[in-house]
Amino acid sequence: MTAAVKHIRTPSLEVAYEESGSASGPPVCLMHGWPYDPRCYDAVIPPLAAAGCRLIVPYLRGFGPTRFLSPDTPRSGQQAALGNDLRGLMDALGIARAALAGYDWGGRAACIVAALWPERVRGLVTVNGYNIQDIAASIKPVSPAQEHRFWYQYYFHTERGRAGLAANRDAFCRLLWELWSPNWTFDDATFARSAASFDNPDFVAVTIQSYRHRFGYAPGDPALDDIERRLAGRPKITVPTIALQGEADGVGPPALSEQHGKFFAGPYERHVLPRIGHNPPQEAPQVFADAIRELFGATKA
Repeated sequence: MTAAVKHIRTPSLEVAYEESGSASGPPVCLMHGWPYDPRCYDAVIPPLAAAGCRLIVPYLRGFGPTRFLSPDTPRSGQQAALGNDLRGLMDALGIARAALAGYDWGGRAACIVAALWPERVRGLVTVNGYNIQDIAASIKPVSPAQEHRFWYQYYFHTERGRAGLAANRDAFCRLLWELWSPNWTFDDATFARSAASFDNPDFVAVTIQSYRHRFGYAPGDPALDDIERRLAGRPKITVPTIALQGEADGVGPPALSEQHGKFFAGPYERHVLPRIGHNPPQEAPQVFADAIRELFGATKA
C-alpha cells in the first residue's frame, strides 16, 4: 500500500510527495529517474521504515501531481533545476540535513545537492556514480556503441522527437524500460502504475528541454545560471557515498562509471550489481535499501 500524496510549495513548484516511516526518524529523500516515478521505491521503503527512517519520495517536475506555480516559469529539465528543486523541497519541509538516494534524473539531483550544499547531506546513494553533466564536453563524440545507447537523446533534439514523445509517451517509455533493464521482467500493471505520472501536462516540455540543454542546444532558466556555472566546474562530492552500478544497464554500462571515484573526495564505495539494469531500486530493492542502511551505519547522526 502506497502512502497518501501530500503537497508543499517551493518558490516555483507545488511539489507532490509521499511520506512514510517515522516522522521523527532520520530523513531520507528517495529520488526517481526518467521515465519512472515514486513507484520504483515501493519495495525499498518497508525495510527503511522498519529501521525508523523518515522517507520522502517526491514526484519530480513534469511528473505526476507536481505542478509549476506560474505559467511564466520556464519548463526546464536542466540539471540545475533538478538539484534546486530538491534543495527547495528540503527547505519547505524544514529538513536541515538528510540522506539522499536516487538514480537517473533523481540521482543527478542528489549528486548536485551533495556537491554544492554538502552541509545538507548526511550521505549519498547514487546509481551510476557521478551524475553531474559536463555540458561543455557534450559536443565531443563518444564510442559508436555509446552513441547508439543515446539514440533517444538525439531524437529529442528534433521536433519529430518532441511530437513522437507527445503522441506515444507510454509506448516510448516502456520501450526504454525494456532496453535499459533487459533482465527485469515487469508486467503491464507495474508499468501502468508509473505511466500514470507521465500524463503531467509539462512532462513533454520538461523532458525535451532537459535533453536539449545538456548538449547546449537549448537555453536554461536564467534564474539558475549561477548554479549551472558552479556545476560547470565539476565540483567534487565530499559526503560519504555508495555508488550502485547495474551490470546490465542498457544506457549507462559499468565502463562509463569505472573512473568516477575521482569525483568523490569523501568515503566512497562502488558496487556492481550482477544482471541489474538502469533501475536498481525496483530491480533490486533489498540491495538498494541495504546500501542506505549501510550509509547510516557509516555516518554520524
